[in-house]
Parts: sequence; structure tokens; C-alpha cells
Amino acid sequence: MSDYAVKKIDEMEAIFLGGCKRARAELGVTAFGLQVIDLPPNYGDYPDHDHAEEGQEEVFMALRGSGEIEIEGERFPLDPDHMVRVGPATKRKVWPGAEGMRMVVIGGVPGGVYEAPDRSKLGEPDPMRA
Repeated sequence: MSDYAVKKIDEMEAIFLGGCKRARAELGVTAFGLQVIDLPPNYGDYPDHDHAEEGQEEVFMALRGSGEIEIEGERFPLDPDHMVRVGPATKRKVWPGAEGMRMVVIGGVPGGVYEAPDRSKLGEPDPMRA
């Protein structure tokens, strides 16, 4: 029996007022975190954060548009030609450019079992509308 899923990104359930697609849940992924994030042009409110507490590393890939990712105060390009990995304890913040950005973020705990946060589950309320 086959085991696969095909979904159109713009038809995926979203949170954060539509800006974050629940790609992991929509595709049935259980081994790692996966989301598609749409950021408007020059958006400055993407959180500066790390994942030291849960030990999660992340990979960022821009599907369209471009911008920069700030890692511990230094900025690097984030566009369809670059991929970025950031370790758990390292601070990161995304800065979309003038055309905005659609990016994929993949996360997991090295050597650990992935535990999906409630907000990534289908049907859970949007934290921005609670």
C-alpha cells in the first residue's frame, strides 16, 4: 500500500492570521516539524528566538521572495539560492525583503523523538485569534 500526501500550500490550514501553514499536519509528517510561512514585504515582527529549551535545530529555505536571516547579530541571505541551518541555542530572526517571502522551516531535535506542539495540529485554535 502506498503512503504519500500531496497538498496545495494555499489550501493548507493556517494559523497566525494565515501566515503560517500547518504543513506538517496537512502532509501527515510525524518525524520532524515542518511549516510554510508567508511574510509580507519588510515585515519586522518575526520573533528573535532560539530553541535551546527544547533542543530543536531548524533549516530555513525561501520558496519565493527573499530577505535575510539574522543569526546572533549577523545577517545572511535567505532566498531560493540559499539554505540555512541554525542550532538550538543560537538566536535567529528572519527579515523579509521588499517583495515579501514564502519560506519553509523544518525542525527537529537531533537524536530525539519529535513531539508536535499543539499549535501545529489541525483544528487547534489560531493563537492570534484566541
